[in-house]
Amino acid sequence: KPFTIAPADAWDLVDTAERTGRHLVVAFGWNHRPMVVRFVEELRDHGGIGEIEHVSVHMASATRELLTNTGAYPDAAPEAVPDQSTWTDPRMSGGGYGQAQLSHALGLALHVTGLRGASVFALTSAPRDAPVELHDAAAIRFEGGAIGTLSGGSAFTGAGDNKHQLEVRAIGSEGQLVLDVERERAWLWRSDGFETDPVLEPEAGRYDCDGPPAVLADLALGKDVVNHSPGELAARTVEILDALYRSAASGQLESTADRARS
Repeated sequence: KPFTIAPADAWDLVDTAERTGRHLVVAFGWNHRPMVVRFVEELRDHGGIGEIEHVSVHMASATRELLTNTGAYPDAAPEAVPDQSTWTDPRMSGGGYGQAQLSHALGLALHVTGLRGASVFALTSAPRDAPVELHDAAAIRFEGGAIGTLSGGSAFTGAGDNKHQLEVRAIGSEGQLVLDVERERAWLWRSDGFETDPVLEPEAGRYDCDGPPAVLADLALGKDVVNHSPGELAARTVEILDALYRSAASGQLESTADRARS
C-alpha cells in the first residue's frame, strides 16, 4: 500500500485479477489482526449498525521526521531502509501522510463500514518546509448519503512509544461502534439492546503486517482462507485519497465518480 496512486490503475488491477481468476492481497496489516477480525465478525453476526450515517477516522503516527527528510521511520527494518524519495518525492509517492499512512486508516475504516467515497473536501499542511504534506484534514460524503471526517497527523518519533493512533467511529440507523487500535477498544452497541466492549489483551492493536503475506501464501496453496484486504477494498481507498489531493490543490469539493470504475 498505497495500492496505486490513480483510481483507474487500481480498478484495472482489480478487473485483471477478476478476469484471470487471481487473488489480490494488499498490505493492510490491521485488517488481519485478531482484534479486528473478531470485531468484524461480531459486527456481521449481529446485523451491523444499519445504514451508516456518520463516520470519523483519526490517525497519527511517527512520520514527522521521515516526511521532512530529517530522520527515518522508526518501524523500518534497519537492513532495508528505503530511499528517502520513496516517501518524500511526490512524483514517486503521490503525496505525504495521506499516501504513507491514511491509506492504512481508510483500509481499516472502509473494511469495517463497507462504505465507498463519493466526494471529498480537503486541506493539507506541510510545515517545516516539508516536500510533502505532514497533516491532512478532510470531509467526505459517501455513496448512500453518509458523511464523515478523515484526519491524519505526523507525530514525533518517541512520543507514546511510537504507537499508532488510529480510531474509527461510526453511527448508523441501528447502532454505533468504536474501533480504537491505540487503546485496544472494540465497542459495538445496537439499538436492540446488544452491546459488547471486551477487555482486550495489551498490544492487541499494535501494528504488524504478518497477516497479508500469510494469507497470500495460503491462497496460493489453495486453502480456504478469508482475504481481509482485497484489491476492491484498496481501490476504494485510492478513490478517496486521489480526491483528497485534488481537493487540497483546487480548494474545491472533488468528486470520485469521474476517475473511478462505476
